Amino acid sequence: MKICVHGIGYIGLATAALFANNGHDVVGYDPDEELVEELRAGNPRTTEAELREYVLDALDAGLEPSTEVVEADCHIVCVPTPYEADSKRADLSYVEMSGRTVAEYLREDDMVILESTVPPGTTEEVLAPILAASELTPGEDFSLAHCPETVLPGNIAHELVHNDRIIGGIDDESADKTIALYESLVEGDIHRAPDATTAEFVKLSQNAYRDVNIAFANELARVANDYGISSRDAIDLANVHPRVDVLNPGPGVGGHCLPIDPWFLGQFSDSLDLIATARRVNDGMVDFVVELLDGELGSLDDATVAVLGVAYKGNVDDARHSPGLRLVERLTAAGSREVGAAAADGGQLVGDVDVRVHDPHVRTDAVDLVDLDTALDGADAMVVAAGHDAFRDVDPAEAADLMDGRVVVDGFSILDADAWRDAGFDYVEI
Repeated sequence: MKICVHGIGYIGLATAALFANNGHDVVGYDPDEELVEELRAGNPRTTEAELREYVLDALDAGLEPSTEVVEADCHIVCVPTPYEADSKRADLSYVEMSGRTVAEYLREDDMVILESTVPPGTTEEVLAPILAASELTPGEDFSLAHCPETVLPGNIAHELVHNDRIIGGIDDESADKTIALYESLVEGDIHRAPDATTAEFVKLSQNAYRDVNIAFANELARVANDYGISSRDAIDLANVHPRVDVLNPGPGVGGHCLPIDPWFLGQFSDSLDLIATARRVNDGMVDFVVELLDGELGSLDDATVAVLGVAYKGNVDDARHSPGLRLVERLTAAGSREVGAAAADGGQLVGDVDVRVHDPHVRTDAVDLVDLDTALDGADAMVVAAGHDAFRDVDPAEAADLMDGRVVVDGFSILDADAWRDAGFDYVEI
């Protein structure tokens, strides 16, 4: 088939590669000329070695990066759906713009597949009417379906092929054609949703489920701290029950999915309650870390804090919406806000905080990154804000030689607590 993938960013490029590596004639369209030129030169914007090789294989197989849209048997929309923080709604302008572009090139019997993560109802209520401007009728003259991606950064090339897929069409024929296409590409099972809206709802529900369960663990951590006990010990013991499986707490959640997708469920509904509360709990864990630091140091005024990790999860280079970045922002907002729970009792303002940031995986302009020794040199406290394996190897004796203070807040319980305490540190885990 001739396939045009609209948007060849983080997910779109992998999707275009999937089709090209399976014998389809693929054009990857993106208006970003620099991105397209880099791809044509064989330089995809990814640090994932396996994905990079997968994309290079696709370029060898004929994947054509382009700044021009072409007529195609199938148009696949993989554009961003940014999150509007104030309204907690999805910005669907890229989906709408892509719909208008596709409509200009749409022919009878073509397929249109929306892969972007969107609020329920977007395919049928937003995209379909835009495509109808082509004077072709969705579900009659061309097929239209939603097939959300569910890949994990750091393992995209594998999961793209091996994960199950959920497909919902605006009619039976749209679903049939889309299922047949993906069955030829992926090794995971294909699951048929009753309609496109259900498929959209399922993707968001999966991420909201994870977010809510993490929020429960995080709330337990805060409550356990009030009682002076280890949340990790309590959770481990709770999980001996055959019907209990509490997750581990942490400094919050990040990435593009968990902090954002649950809110999309409320785009056209006023019924979010538990999900909205879970979002606030998880976002509030950064303030909890600040409270822990303030309590251990006695005051954050003029403190120096080493933040280890601004990736949103361990061993990846993705810093989008990460707890580490939010912690850095919170600590560097010196004097602008009161310290967490203490504020309710007329607590004190955060003074000037010198924040040093180290991450062996991330490359970002959002913060200044330094090497480990520079981050620890003269620090009063160290916070592990990402679960990188490399942090397990930080030597507490060497850290003690570099640091002025002896406070460690371990957001993921990955350090050897006894070794750090033996080295004279006040070790606190979430």
